[in-house]
Amino acid sequence: MSECLIPYQPMDLAEPADLVAAIRQRRGGQFINLDRMLLHSIPIAEGWNHFIGEIRNNLSLDPKLRELAMCVVAVLNGAEYEFFHHAPLFKKAGGTEEQVQALRLIGQSQFPRDLFSQVENDAADLSYQMTRNIKVDPALMKRLQATLGNTDTVELVTVVAAYNMVSRFLIALDVNPEDHPPA
Repeated sequence: MSECLIPYQPMDLAEPADLVAAIRQRRGGQFINLDRMLLHSIPIAEGWNHFIGEIRNNLSLDPKLRELAMCVVAVLNGAEYEFFHHAPLFKKAGGTEEQVQALRLIGQSQFPRDLFSQVENDAADLSYQMTRNIKVDPALMKRLQATLGNTDTVELVTVVAAYNMVSRFLIALDVNPEDHPPA
């Protein structure tokens, strides 16, 4: 792994105390390298913690679909850090190791669609189309809306958009995975 151009903030960073405490609380007590990079800008770290915290913890969207979308975005953008953190959460939400490995093939002809339900394939297709093409096939959006309803469709689109932002931040600043995946 390469050295970050901009060094991480220290693990024992204490200020600003309220923000540091909020990030640590959301993370179960410690920082990850992403937090340590974000903390170079207090306004960015505050907004990110709130926005991504809502996406991670307060959506009505099925957590398996949320994590599947995050993993697809990570693979398409080459954001190994993102995949490193979200593949275990995809499995925790009901995904299998076989599905995790299959997600690495997204966008390729050998992607095993039969390992996923119709709505999971649609979520993967949405993630692919939003990440690679920006525009989304109207028929796909209609299927998602019919299956998920308005709220969950908006939430899924937001997850894909947000995690494209995350991967671009990680890659531009060369943020690397920690030594262990999250619990």
